[in-house]
Amino acid sequence: MNDLSLRLKDIEEVGVYTINCELSDVRSAANEVGFTVFDADLASVQSKSEFLAVVAQAIDAPEWFGKNWDALADALGDLAWKPAPGYVLVLRNGLNTFNLLESDHEIAKEILDNTVSYWKMQHKPFWVFSC
Repeated sequence: MNDLSLRLKDIEEVGVYTINCELSDVRSAANEVGFTVFDADLASVQSKSEFLAVVAQAIDAPEWFGKNWDALADALGDLAWKPAPGYVLVLRNGLNTFNLLESDHEIAKEILDNTVSYWKMQHKPFWVFSC
């Protein structure tokens, strides 16, 4: 098991990070430890609704997903349809704001931070990497 795989399993290090490493390294390490990787390409995102749609598609959200911030928080805090020992959400091509207005970016960031904290309390790693 490589260093990145070991770090992904470390519940104390989980969080929302901007990374510069190769995504293939992250994917390989996550696969090595059996984590589910969600890959959201934000290149075409220009609004809250587009961000929600791209993330919902990446996590294969269930039909009940309501396309609002509460639904995103609920879905990321559930993931019963994707059982795994841990999760990695990759947000690609979103610059530093996930291509959102400042107010929406703050809400999205808060939801992601809360999701990481929730899963940490469940002793399950949940990582968010933006690049």
